[in-house]
Amino acid sequence: MAQGINGASGRTAGWTPDSWRRFEARQLPDYPDAAALDAALVELSSYPPLVFAGEARALTDDLAQVAAGKGFLLQGGDCAESFAEFHPNNIRDTFRLILQMAVVLTFASKLPVVKLGRMAGQFAKPRSAPTEEQNGVSLPAYRGDIVNDIAFDADGRQPDPRRLIRGYSQSAATLNLLRAFAQGGYANLHQVHRWTHDFMGRSPWAQKYADVADRIGEALDFMAACGINPDTVPQLKATSFYTSHEALLLPYEQALTRQDSLTGDWYDTSAHFLWIGDRTRFEGSAHVDYLRGIGNPIGMKCGPSLEPDVLLRLLDTLNPARTPGRMTLITRYGYDKIEGALPRLVRAVEREGHPVVWSCDPMHGNVVKAPNGLKTRPFDRIMAEVRGFFAVHRAEGTFGGGIHIEMTGQNVTECTGGAMAITDDVLADRYHTHCDPRLNAGQSLELAFTLAEMLNQELAERRKVAA
Repeated sequence: MAQGINGASGRTAGWTPDSWRRFEARQLPDYPDAAALDAALVELSSYPPLVFAGEARALTDDLAQVAAGKGFLLQGGDCAESFAEFHPNNIRDTFRLILQMAVVLTFASKLPVVKLGRMAGQFAKPRSAPTEEQNGVSLPAYRGDIVNDIAFDADGRQPDPRRLIRGYSQSAATLNLLRAFAQGGYANLHQVHRWTHDFMGRSPWAQKYADVADRIGEALDFMAACGINPDTVPQLKATSFYTSHEALLLPYEQALTRQDSLTGDWYDTSAHFLWIGDRTRFEGSAHVDYLRGIGNPIGMKCGPSLEPDVLLRLLDTLNPARTPGRMTLITRYGYDKIEGALPRLVRAVEREGHPVVWSCDPMHGNVVKAPNGLKTRPFDRIMAEVRGFFAVHRAEGTFGGGIHIEMTGQNVTECTGGAMAITDDVLADRYHTHCDPRLNAGQSLELAFTLAEMLNQELAERRKVAA
């Protein structure tokens, strides 16, 4: 990396931060006032970076360990952050839920967990249609608070460039708080009992988590007696926490692209990790061209429409030097399709020797409509896709190294099922999402414990083969 990606691989040959404009750009909003958009982008380009190149390189190194089977990626957070629900308590609750899940996974698997939040920038959303119709009235589709307003109102639905500035400001404030939580003592393992959410009392997973916390406390007491404490081992009182979002709004990403003074490489300083979604992942895509040039670790959603030969060509474009940790492939098939479709991609990637992190998104392929008209995701289908993901990797002898979920630390009722038995009848009680349904804290912990069991099974199979 020190030599600079530009010279080392040729990946950025002919690339500039704005070269994506020569390619087909889907899912971008149509701003009615071009001059106002240009002014907002000029203003953004003068603002400080939200993250730093060195942090992005550290994440690449951490993900290289995951690709080698020596770590696990936990990526989670809101489907879409909102301006209206921006509150420190909401940030804290999601952060501590990710900490809880990571503790469960680390304790069970004995693997380090890379914690990657869908936070501090996950505003823009792709849409299946450019417009939305209600009662015979057609307006531009809601594309996230960074673009327009969720209320079905003619003025609010017009894309507003000033929302880009507000999105940057909210991301900066969120990152500031996340860094304080991660490094200022909140992530101290001695706090593991205090991370429990107030409303978790009736969840059977709350007691199971308390048992794990007790065992961690006993281990910490033993270590302290041996002279190992947070003062001598800083990792016990702090953690690395990274941010990510879909790199959808390319003008915003371009405005926050900076050249690293140490390496000369370009980085998108809006987040540590960016990914390409299912709707913008195609050959000749402006989004692909943009992401090929930045030094951040990147992800790509892989769904039923992706053929192995296309995937290999995209990997050659995005990571021709085959840098470990740069590429994460996020699968999203649906519980009934993953075991039939995923093996073709896994075999192709293995055959060509691309070092990737395989991560499972069990959310986006399992959306259904409840009888009351609300979108939901049945928990049993989510778990079925996760099981199918690990089953494929066990069968292929590869490592399923990550999970990508939409979740919140708030006590919502958006996904049905789980041990807390959320039914269609109570979905509307606390249905707060701005876009897609999210797992709540109880469901997320249930997923973490079940995932830990599956991960242990996968690691046991790997040890057996190695022996």
